[in-house]
Amino acid sequence: MPRAPHRLGVHLVDGGADVAVLASHADAVELCLLHPDPSSSDGWAERRIALRGPQHGVWHAHVPGVEAGQRYGFRAHGRWDPAAGLRYNPAKLLVDPYARGLTGEVVLGQAVHGHRVDEHGGSPGSTPELDPTDSRGAVPHSVVVDDRFDAPPVPRPQVAWEDTVIYEAHVRGLTMRLPGVPPELRGTYAGLAHPATIDHLRGLGVTTIELLPIHAAASEPHLVRRGLTNYWGYNTLGFFAPEPRYATRAAQEAGPQAVLAEVKGMVHLLHQAGLEVLLDVVYNHTCEGGTDGLQLSWRGLDPTVYYLHDGGTPARFADVTGCGNSLDFRRPRVVQMALDSLRYWVADVGVDGFRFDLAVTLGRDDDGFTPHHPFLVALQTDPVLAGTKLIAEPWDVGPGGWRTGAFPEPLGEWNDRFRNAVRSFWLADPAQAAHGRPGHGVRDLATRLAGSADLFGYSDPPLMRGVVASINYVTAHDGFTLADLVSYEHKRNEANGEQNRDGTDDNRSWNHGVEGPVRDEVVVPEVMPLRRRSMRNLLGTLLLAAGTPMITAGDEIGRTQRGNNNAYCLDDETSWVDWELEPWQRDLLATTRHLLRLRSTHPALRTSSFFRGQPRAGAPWPDLDWRLADGGPFDHHTWHDAGVRTLQMVRSTPSGASALLVVNGTLDVAEVVLARGPQERWELRWDSTWEHPEEQRSAAINGVLHPAAGERTALDPLSMRVYTT
Repeated sequence: MPRAPHRLGVHLVDGGADVAVLASHADAVELCLLHPDPSSSDGWAERRIALRGPQHGVWHAHVPGVEAGQRYGFRAHGRWDPAAGLRYNPAKLLVDPYARGLTGEVVLGQAVHGHRVDEHGGSPGSTPELDPTDSRGAVPHSVVVDDRFDAPPVPRPQVAWEDTVIYEAHVRGLTMRLPGVPPELRGTYAGLAHPATIDHLRGLGVTTIELLPIHAAASEPHLVRRGLTNYWGYNTLGFFAPEPRYATRAAQEAGPQAVLAEVKGMVHLLHQAGLEVLLDVVYNHTCEGGTDGLQLSWRGLDPTVYYLHDGGTPARFADVTGCGNSLDFRRPRVVQMALDSLRYWVADVGVDGFRFDLAVTLGRDDDGFTPHHPFLVALQTDPVLAGTKLIAEPWDVGPGGWRTGAFPEPLGEWNDRFRNAVRSFWLADPAQAAHGRPGHGVRDLATRLAGSADLFGYSDPPLMRGVVASINYVTAHDGFTLADLVSYEHKRNEANGEQNRDGTDDNRSWNHGVEGPVRDEVVVPEVMPLRRRSMRNLLGTLLLAAGTPMITAGDEIGRTQRGNNNAYCLDDETSWVDWELEPWQRDLLATTRHLLRLRSTHPALRTSSFFRGQPRAGAPWPDLDWRLADGGPFDHHTWHDAGVRTLQMVRSTPSGASALLVVNGTLDVAEVVLARGPQERWELRWDSTWEHPEEQRSAAINGVLHPAAGERTALDPLSMRVYTT
């Protein structure tokens, strides 16, 4: 009985390999098995095997004798008709979209283009002309990997959403300078799973590490020409293959099988430590660029199926990602590729979930974004993906591209409204107030503190997604770091080589009176203490708000990028976490640990459900109560009064556990009558004026550690406190 051809990729079976590749518009497809040949101009020879097909668009064969480590690629024959979107060119060796391993680099030049290009990489003339240059020596090679006999995985940590704290990190940047990690492991998968790294993560109190893309990627030509690299990795070359440059040198030299083993070992060790692993994945576009970009894989196999086109003549790619191309999720085969990739990383590699870059692109049909898109429905129903954590970046740059709150359960979503509200309240508004200009009140901040029901509460039935759907963040890999938010009002991106035009200008930052580093604290002694307090305010709001908090690696120690808010192309000290800490950085680390420990141990600071503002389970007190500074209730007028910048938030559980957040967003001392909760007295657990959590001892000595409900207290300007019962 013939083997089914629909299992795409190259998979080892007894005696050889089954091969299948999608190329529905091709006239013929050849599998090219590569072998070293010193006599060849590019060092390689190849054995070409004609595949059978197409069967439902798939070309396939069983090839005896193929073993792990075999290099290969495809050559596709067919129409060269760029006006119709078809660019078949058998001179181009193509990467298998389903390859489990890749080796080699893209060598820019004529060979990696299907059409003739000029000296600047452009397409001369109105009609692209087919280029006969063979690309075999200028493109990465696919490599056969044998993953049939892996050891059984360690049980997943399965952290509940309400307990989840996400730590967004770059594999390379996190450990390049981390003491305790051996030099040969720094910047690698193995280094990420080293005990020194794990000790930091566990000691910090995070539960889940979210890795910037580790799918195999390539740098954009404009970066390569400037001697830079796509450090972040949002430029995918293979959705199944791990990026080899993050593996140890020994693994790279041993080949893709060893690279994959190192990735699996990393996940295994992180699971042993109780840490979940999420991957940032980029299914919205590929590294092949725009209409006249590189011909490396999908463009040469089935361009009108894989890529979204604008519907015009001549055919051109539609770009809703800002990256030159967009994968066409109206096509079942594109949806299949993404789902096959996700299942592979969960079932074979063992990861615990994904963050989807520019996820609106993945839910677009002929009419635009829909939460009922087949891909999103599949995420809800796929048995392999069930129980994993799925997170959407809920926007792209296409029409109607901002869709925060519009994704279906069980997806969480990056909450940019949380980011903007918290930055505005603690930074942009005080900066305006310092010059006598008005800012905003507390209404938007309160909505974000309570879990953003205005965004995530709409479901059938209502409120089903819960506050955990809101992935709260103040910083991320793109944008200012926490330390730079309080030190710069203008981006400093000159090192990117784009004349400081790249990166957002909507930073909502505040330099506290001095732009950049403070050279002499004797001359301006007040700036640094104010900056440190602002960082603590931002962290406290993030970690104590309802929802799922996400910390950016290095923010817990005040990492700076020297004002660069778009360091995507800088694989150097700008992007690497610097672990040589000054005393204030050690204090900030202690504060972050204290806040996360408080969050993890106090039930009133963790919830999965939206608040109702009324008693639950027969308790006599509401689950959420808002109070003014004088202890009185908010009304419609005060919620909309921009001059009201002080509030109290009481969160209670049916068991009687309560937490009180008191916020003073003014430039003056605020007298507050402490709100009432289920108990008669509160315990002061943290004050953002404290440089170090140990200052709680001073509060105990001064007799302010256990105030009574209704007692008056004074909050310093721009500060916050948390009390519990």
